[in-house]
Amino acid sequence: MYQLHIANKNYSSWSLRPWLLMRELGIDFEERLTPFDSGSSWAAFRAFSPSGRVPCLIDGDLAVWDSLAIVEYLAERHPGVWPASANARAWARSACAEMHSGFNALRSECPMNCGLHVRVTSPSTPLQHDLARLEELWQQGLETFGGAFLAGDAFTTVDAFFAPVAFRVQGFDLPLGAAARAYVERLLALPGMQDWYRAALAEPWRDEPHESETLAAGARLADHRLASTP
Repeated sequence: MYQLHIANKNYSSWSLRPWLLMRELGIDFEERLTPFDSGSSWAAFRAFSPSGRVPCLIDGDLAVWDSLAIVEYLAERHPGVWPASANARAWARSACAEMHSGFNALRSECPMNCGLHVRVTSPSTPLQHDLARLEELWQQGLETFGGAFLAGDAFTTVDAFFAPVAFRVQGFDLPLGAAARAYVERLLALPGMQDWYRAALAEPWRDEPHESETLAAGARLADHRLASTP
């Protein structure tokens, strides 16, 4: 059975992507969670990941690191990882690559923090550009392939790659149009997303750099974590 090494569910957007894909596609795996260390987690993560980062998939003696590499490895072994249509598959790969290497303002100004609800007080111009591009990209996928998900009727890798954005939209109440909001709600309603969210709220760990990055976005409205701090 695969082993998937991840970090805190409250913070680790990169971990969520392959975890959710495997859960929604019914690919069996054993979860191995190593919390972020204060300061650098590199040494702790190097015990299982050649890059010292998460996620990392272990298959026997083989380590596959980086979320894109993991999904491509899984696609060679399991159906449904990418859309069946060649056109949809090409679009989905392009959208995943854009998410993987872009949307830097969205990442830095609105880091994933499942438990905290923050009102963004002054969204920067780059963040506004990222949100506009996000909405454009989602609209293109939904309209072109005509499904509930970005590349058709089935949940695939491209949806998993944007799943952390759904938690960001929820936590920061980011402004999006009706179609994009409806897509976010479909992602949040997935069984795997609900399981991840519940586990994230139950985690006892608080990582100060992640907490500070979240609160830098604006005014703290609520902390939904079970062991929340005042």
